[in-house]
Amino acid sequence: MENITHTIQAVPLNHYILLSTIIFAIGVTGVLIRRNAIVIFMSVELMLNAVNLLLTAFSAYKGDASGQVFVFFIMALAAAEVAVGLAIIVMIYRNTHSTDINVLNRLKW
Repeated sequence: MENITHTIQAVPLNHYILLSTIIFAIGVTGVLIRRNAIVIFMSVELMLNAVNLLLTAFSAYKGDASGQVFVFFIMALAAAEVAVGLAIIVMIYRNTHSTDINVLNRLKW
């Protein structure tokens, strides 16, 4: 465990912040621009992974494991989100034969 902490601390914290910001921005862009439900769910996962990277980096630099505990809970939340999200996507595809979210307007009364 000590080698991992020294390796993480060898890279400046600013690099982790910049990488997490870029990954998070890619995820936000994917959610806002794309209309495919699968791509939107993948973009949400990218945003969660950016937060996980940042929490892990801060946790390692501070020497406190509380950030890594939060990462565990975020990963559990992401797994539940994927399970529910894929079930929703399958039901949308069965009803509309498309994963385009603009087609969902046909499901309104």
